Amino acid sequence: MTTVDTATGAAKTMVLNMGPQHPSTHGVLRILLELDGENVVKAIPDLGYLHTGIEKSCEDKTYSQAITLTDRMDYLNPLGNNLVYCLAVEKLLGVEIPKRAQYIRVMMVELQRISSHLVWLGTHAIDLGAMSVFLYCFREREEILKIFELFSGQRMMTSYIRIGGLALDPPTGWRQAIERFLKMMPSRVDEYETLLTENRIWIGRTKGIGYISAEDAVALSMTGPTLRAAGIAYDNRKVFPYSSYEEFDFNVPTRTDSDCYARYLIRVAEMRESLKIIRQALDKITNEGPIRAEAPGVIPPQREKMKTEMEALIYHFKIFTEGFSPAPGEAYVSVESPRGELGCFIASDGSPKPLRAHFRSPSYINLQALPKLIEGQLIADVIACIGTIDIVLGEVDR
Repeated sequence: MTTVDTATGAAKTMVLNMGPQHPSTHGVLRILLELDGENVVKAIPDLGYLHTGIEKSCEDKTYSQAITLTDRMDYLNPLGNNLVYCLAVEKLLGVEIPKRAQYIRVMMVELQRISSHLVWLGTHAIDLGAMSVFLYCFREREEILKIFELFSGQRMMTSYIRIGGLALDPPTGWRQAIERFLKMMPSRVDEYETLLTENRIWIGRTKGIGYISAEDAVALSMTGPTLRAAGIAYDNRKVFPYSSYEEFDFNVPTRTDSDCYARYLIRVAEMRESLKIIRQALDKITNEGPIRAEAPGVIPPQREKMKTEMEALIYHFKIFTEGFSPAPGEAYVSVESPRGELGCFIASDGSPKPLRAHFRSPSYINLQALPKLIEGQLIADVIACIGTIDIVLGEVDR
């Protein structure tokens, strides 16, 4: 649609739909762009094309059954979704998770963070024309998915983190698998930087593009790498530690340029920090010890405490289907997802199902900054700006 100057009859601006079928909107995101030539005058994100009703579906399931729904919200961060939901329910129940289980949780969600950043880097690179990086990133992501499959039997939607602890004890050979990954990955991150960090085309497509001030980022409630690229070192793992993160030594990378290039550098640095955390977790995890809290009737005991394998399966099935009933109350917990602050609010009315389940998804909140990033830019830069927010439409339209 083109608007016309009534005085001269000349075309002024044109309104163009980008999406919801456009591959570089990273899902079914529609953006109404008002263009003056190739310059973006105004941008309006339009959501709602992938509404799954996950939150309402959680309220129709028992507390344990809802875990499988959280996997499918941010489908690049299933373990992180499991964790925030389980932490909220555990806060309602007032149970204390064994240290061994907490350390394993940390190790797994940091592997998930690296996996998510690899998908982001690979797809962002291919958006801007760098095909090789996409292939390399998915090569390393495949190694992480193999580890997830080793631990849980599933590559992506693992549901490995459960209320009260973990689904299974780590399998035979898990330490060797993590060690191999830790030995291999640093040099692979170096490869990505060799290809991109000093690449003139990459710098031309990202440096100075999509700027947002720190004041605007805070006013728009941005979190995660997009906020830290504006110079604000806010990370839930440091500010509100959970799952024993206070025992881990790691840095919160920040930049001050607050453009697409800075957000790229932040995520690369975060992959290196996650490797440090995984190494520390590996050293902390003992070979033996409980992986679930002691809460009879609420949390199934470890299988070795049951008389037979069949007895253990029946107990698990009963907890999963019939559920348990926390005391009436409310709980809110937030964690640091690869995209920013991921929160979960749970309200209980004393029944086996949540009265209310609501998630604070960082993709949804960060997306409101998109007009600030792209207005005044060229239409070719819109793709770069969408990419560096790192949205996942599964948690936007939940």
